[in-house]
Amino acid sequence: MHNSPEKTRNAYCQLVEVNGMRNTEFEDERRPPNPPLHSEKIVTDRKIFFLDLKENDRGKFIKITEDVRGRRDTIILPIDAAQEFMDAMMRTLDAAGVDE
Repeated sequence: MHNSPEKTRNAYCQLVEVNGMRNTEFEDERRPPNPPLHSEKIVTDRKIFFLDLKENDRGKFIKITEDVRGRRDTIILPIDAAQEFMDAMMRTLDAAGVDE
């Protein structure tokens, strides 16, 4: 016996609510746009990187997006981890022999 799509959706939303998570895929409302507080753009031969400083109810974060010929991949870096990320990046550049 199969449940209707509406029953499945309702059951999932209840499960999500019980576990303290929210999934906007199943919500009819869309979040309002969240414009960046600051943006940077880095262009290489075939890649473009976007760094957007943003803020939500959990705090500030950096959204890092890589665009390769229209295909985009994104990571979210909480601002609390940004210094550790930069330190690791500098150690990696040092190991690669890249000068500042």
